[in-house]
Amino acid sequence: MIELSERAGHKIQEMLQEEEQPDKLYLRIGVKGGGCSGFTYGMGFDETKKPEDTELLLHGIRVLVDQESEKYVRGLQIDYKESIMGGGFTIHNPNATVTCGCGQSFRTATDKGTPEEC
Repeated sequence: MIELSERAGHKIQEMLQEEEQPDKLYLRIGVKGGGCSGFTYGMGFDETKKPEDTELLLHGIRVLVDQESEKYVRGLQIDYKESIMGGGFTIHNPNATVTCGCGQSFRTATDKGTPEEC
């Protein structure tokens, strides 16, 4: 469902180790309405797994995806890149037909989400 590059997995593992109780945390990946194109990505640590969540194990990281987000993140590729200006996660979503300039917002061929003004 989701691909996590080795670099992204390594960076997430580093970030987990900085947390107080890393063994109790999941990485939650999801989508919500908003952004200039209609949907925005969300990624962060969460202690709670809900019954409707799908759990994946990627590079030793327990990843959760909520049921509503599944259709939007199927095939998602997450990488981590370093540059002179710093580092950050990059997302490639094969479901996105329109994306914003910053890459944080998208829409699909079948769902325009809830776009906001930029």
